[in-house]
Amino acid sequence: MSSLKFPFDILGNIAIVKFPDKAKSLDKKRFAKTLMSENNSVKTVLEKVGKFSGRLRKQKTAYVAGEKTKEVLYRENGCVFRFNVDDTYFSPRLSNERKEISKLIKKGEKVLVMFAGVSPFSIAIAKGSDAAIVYSNEINRKANEYGKMNIERNKLKDRVVLLPGDIKKVASRLAEKKEKFDVIVMPRPQLKDSFLREAFLLSRGGKLGKGTRIYYYDFCKEDEIDSIIEKVKDEAKKSKKRIKILNVKKAGEVGPYRYRVRVDFKVL
Repeated sequence: MSSLKFPFDILGNIAIVKFPDKAKSLDKKRFAKTLMSENNSVKTVLEKVGKFSGRLRKQKTAYVAGEKTKEVLYRENGCVFRFNVDDTYFSPRLSNERKEISKLIKKGEKVLVMFAGVSPFSIAIAKGSDAAIVYSNEINRKANEYGKMNIERNKLKDRVVLLPGDIKKVASRLAEKKEKFDVIVMPRPQLKDSFLREAFLLSRGGKLGKGTRIYYYDFCKEDEIDSIIEKVKDEAKKSKKRIKILNVKKAGEVGPYRYRVRVDFKVL
């Protein structure tokens, strides 16, 4: 690599670089060419020009060098995903989380993944566990299009079912049909609404450990983790559910002194 150093993520054939505001165009081009020469899989270099934002979790990137495309073919944990980096959300930093969650699913369980994006959690769970079926919910229409392609690409049409639409409306429809899930995975974006009400609506209590397990993601500073746990407990009370906290994990940094936190709990 050249003497120039800039943070970047590699997603299959595309590298996304975060250049400082004062970086010169020539330096960007030079770094991009070095990056491609030292990483044979990288054919395109893009610049990150906006943060992920909104409920659809879209970001903005600008072309720097290489092939002019924003569509990625990305592989992890024996799965393959295609998506557009501007139209859909995908984090390679959640690769270990997807693998870990898949290992926590038991044989024959019925799983719901909320905020599923292009279905990486759903596909990883279906491929990495003996779940009976995985339902994959996402509001972003473009992400659902890629999700459908990815489910077919990974040969999981009989194991993963797309549930497109707003989870509030989807959960209400499922609740009317008395649908309940053994496991609910919530890799939610940074939004004010916890959406725990919808998760509790689709969960069941149960003796002998058969209550719904929920894997809930939130964002906070280290000294705010206890407040996240209290929020989960408060939402459970509002929904008249008894819960047991199983595990609390820092699942990666998302900024200076700020973490993605996963709270694992069971409905009793």
